[in-house]
Amino acid sequence: IVVDWLESIAKDEAGNFAENIEFYAKSVYWENTLHVLTQQRSGVAGFSRQLVTELDPDAPIRQKMPLADLDREDDARFMKYLFALIRAGMTDEAQRLCKRCGQAWRAATLEGWKLYHDPNLNGGTVLEPVEGNPNRSVWKACCWRMAEDVSYNSIKNIGVKEIFYDVNLSLKINLKPNFQVLEENKAHYHIIQKFIILGDIDGLMDEFQDWLEKCRSLLPAHLLRFMTHLVLFLWSLGLQTKEDVCTDILKTYIELLIQAKHTYLIAFYVSHLPPELAVTQYSAFLETVTETEQRKLCLDLAREAGLDVAAVTKCVVENIRKKDADEFTHHDLSPSLDTATTEEDRMKINVIEWLVFDPTQRAETLKQSNAIMRKFLASKKHEAAKEVFSKIPRDSVTEVCTSWEDYGMNFMPPAEEENAIREHLCIRAYLEAHEMFNNWFKWMQLAPQEPTISASASFTETVAHEHKQKKFQSDYESWSDELQSLTKDVKEKICNVLLFVNGGWLIDIREDAEEDAERSHQLNLLRQLCLPMMCFLLHTVLHSTKQYQQCLKLADIVASEQHKLYQVFSKEELAKFLHLLRESSLMLLDQNLDPLGYELQS
Repeated sequence: IVVDWLESIAKDEAGNFAENIEFYAKSVYWENTLHVLTQQRSGVAGFSRQLVTELDPDAPIRQKMPLADLDREDDARFMKYLFALIRAGMTDEAQRLCKRCGQAWRAATLEGWKLYHDPNLNGGTVLEPVEGNPNRSVWKACCWRMAEDVSYNSIKNIGVKEIFYDVNLSLKINLKPNFQVLEENKAHYHIIQKFIILGDIDGLMDEFQDWLEKCRSLLPAHLLRFMTHLVLFLWSLGLQTKEDVCTDILKTYIELLIQAKHTYLIAFYVSHLPPELAVTQYSAFLETVTETEQRKLCLDLAREAGLDVAAVTKCVVENIRKKDADEFTHHDLSPSLDTATTEEDRMKINVIEWLVFDPTQRAETLKQSNAIMRKFLASKKHEAAKEVFSKIPRDSVTEVCTSWEDYGMNFMPPAEEENAIREHLCIRAYLEAHEMFNNWFKWMQLAPQEPTISASASFTETVAHEHKQKKFQSDYESWSDELQSLTKDVKEKICNVLLFVNGGWLIDIREDAEEDAERSHQLNLLRQLCLPMMCFLLHTVLHSTKQYQQCLKLADIVASEQHKLYQVFSKEELAKFLHLLRESSLMLLDQNLDPLGYELQS
């Protein structure tokens, strides 16, 4: 197998050497040297350089004298092409070349490798020709001795090549204790070459696995690249390989490409991994990409490579948003304080961008953004939640609904998508209410301060005070009008949350959706966290603007069986809510009204 493989490679490179050889002598061996010796014996002067005096094949070695320069050039060229023919397994052509160039004796030496066989020993009436070399062992010994003799040129020792027809290549290396050859044989590329020549793919895979386990991080980049391409080549041939080892090689090379930031190459190699693993690997790479243009490029490359882009982007977002393993916690009820946005939060905000490039992924955009905002709302990170909301294209809900229409009038939209749209609208209503309250609260702090004057003020000070008083009255009226408008708006926004249509805030409209225990738990907990706070915020607005009777009507909203808001209050929160209602009732009593704000009956 080894010899055939070597010969086939050499034959492809050899070409038709015999047709291209140009020698000065076609039938006479060492023609120029023969001419010089003939002239010298005839007494012709002018030849001062000493050459061999005999022309047998061993004369230059035996006499240690040179040939004529032209003969040496012809001889070197001849031996080069002769060696190429024998390497290619074209022994017959090599023998014909020897005869044509006047070296029939060399053609005879090329017969020495053949095994001896005498068919006449088995009897028979017809005498058959004998084949092979009866002294083959002597011939081989001579070849070995010539190979060891430094006086012979490496190309000229053409007989040594014939040993490879009889002895396995590896046996030759073991028989000849050349330490340099042995060390080279242990090199990575030589080991790969050995297994390929022997056709031992399983052995090669075991060797690869051993390298990865022992020195994965030390393997040269070019070797990893070669291993990867070899695996891809074997797959293209349909050969059976060890899937786990091949996958491990690809993963290792992909990690190397990611570290070296070879963006244009990664998708191609990832596409050859099993589909699920390909999604995981490429999404892990995309987590490191932060610039918008680079993100678009990476997705385009993924599409060209045939990757499932929708699955990849979904995986990226889920990986980032699930890095924070903190559970939902019941935050305090102070309305005006927000938790600061951290760098980890910033990553979660920006990761939504992966889903907005493709309009067909708007439903997934809503689902993933809802999941991120749920965590932010639970942590009182309202500004972070608003930033996530701002990342979502305004036409997302319209795009999703339009995609449903493409399926016809009788198409039932997926329950998960309908619920995601409803949750998106619920969160928007909550964020709008919270932002409106913050605006109202800030405006409350900007109330004009009434100017004061001392009892012993002079006439000039009194006049100045009157001007200040007029300006105060004007500013107060403007401030009061704006406050009234803001109060009306914030009341409306908060009521939109408390009285959200079709079942209540963060209540799914479809119950036939695939069960998601984590999401259900988060929605229930958010109702418990946010709705009581909304009630307290609304009471703060109404009480601060002296709408005490409206404060008491909050009790009707909380106790209503339609929305059942009382179910989301804890005992402590209900106690606090009742305490706030008591304060409003006391203010009504101070105004000579009954505890519910009605006129007292005389």
